[in-house]
Amino acid sequence: MKHYFTIQISHAEHGQGMTEYLIIVALIAITGIAVFSFFGQTLRHQMAGISQELSGKKADSDITAAQGTAGQATINAGLQKNMSDYKSDMGK
Repeated sequence: MKHYFTIQISHAEHGQGMTEYLIIVALIAITGIAVFSFFGQTLRHQMAGISQELSGKKADSDITAAQGTAGQATINAGLQKNMSDYKSDMGK
C-alpha cells in the first residue's frame, strides 16, 4: 500500500526546481541593485552611518550627508523631465 502512493520525480523535475530557484535569486539580486541605484547617495550614506555606529564610532557626518542627499532627491523629484534631458556622448 505504501508503494502505491509514492510519487516518482524525474531528473527533469529536479532540474526545473533548480532553474526556478536560480530565477528567483536573480530577481532578488536585480531588485537589490535597482534599489541601491534608485536611492543612490542617500542609501549609501545611511549604510555608511550604520557601519560606523556598529563599529562603535560616531556617525554624525554620515547622517548629515544622508539628510542632505535626501533633500536633494526631493528637489530632483519635483523637476519636470523629458527625453531631451537625457543626452549621450557616445561616439564623440
